[in-house]
Amino acid sequence: MKKRLAIGGLILVTIIWGGGFVASDMALESMRPFQIMAVRFLLGTVFMGLISIRSLGGITKSEVMAGGLMGLALFAGFAFQIVGLQYTTPSKNAFLTALNVVIVPFISYLILRKKIGARGIAGAVMSVAGVALLSLDRNFSLGLGDGLTLICAVGFAFQIFLTSEFVKKYRATVLNFIQMITAFLLSFISLIAFGETQFHVTGKGILSVLYLGVISTTVCYLLQTASQKYVDETKAAIILSLESVFGTLFSILILKEVVTPRMLAGSMIILAAVVISNLSESGQVE
Repeated sequence: MKKRLAIGGLILVTIIWGGGFVASDMALESMRPFQIMAVRFLLGTVFMGLISIRSLGGITKSEVMAGGLMGLALFAGFAFQIVGLQYTTPSKNAFLTALNVVIVPFISYLILRKKIGARGIAGAVMSVAGVALLSLDRNFSLGLGDGLTLICAVGFAFQIFLTSEFVKKYRATVLNFIQMITAFLLSFISLIAFGETQFHVTGKGILSVLYLGVISTTVCYLLQTASQKYVDETKAAIILSLESVFGTLFSILILKEVVTPRMLAGSMIILAAVVISNLSESGQVE
């Protein structure tokens, strides 16, 4: 029962993150990339601090180290994604970011020597194929931006892997507070380094960044961390690839993007990948 609730929690995360694509697009109309990151993680730090305030008195050095590593991986994912986007197309950026689905099980194997199951491999490959149909055009070539985005995928893959490992040992609320404050500090340093200190925010930008900070960051990462206590990292990564499906859906509904057969086919393949990866050996959904 807990595992089914955890899977449902991760699916809810992908729905909210799907809306985050639209919110980010709106926020970028009046804010710079590292400004958005700094504000969203500042909000995440404040709200996660309020949620975990009773737990912070007994915080341990191990929890600080664990949460710090998660925050570093999270920052790396977002930072390289944003910088890479300046040198490549949004479709390639989305596709290469989604390669974290394939990277996660190999990180588990290299670090923990954890065997990669056939269903996990099949689900990961299908997820990548589905995201490719959603995101890529016919002219797919790799450049500087694509290389930076690949590093971003590694960052997100490590965040998923580290979350699965640390949530079994430490408190989810404390881990997330340390993760948020680490990502905020690194984002603030980057904001200064890249000279993005002048803010000219519109009303739509404020609403968008509030959604990103409170809902897409605080709520989602707390829910992701709690859910990954009961779902292994490979399955979690595959389920989280649904983000691209909901991102496409919200883009159609809110940004009025045109529906294409490729979008429908890609979405169906990703949905099938999630189902396959969560089947037990007896063929029943776990």
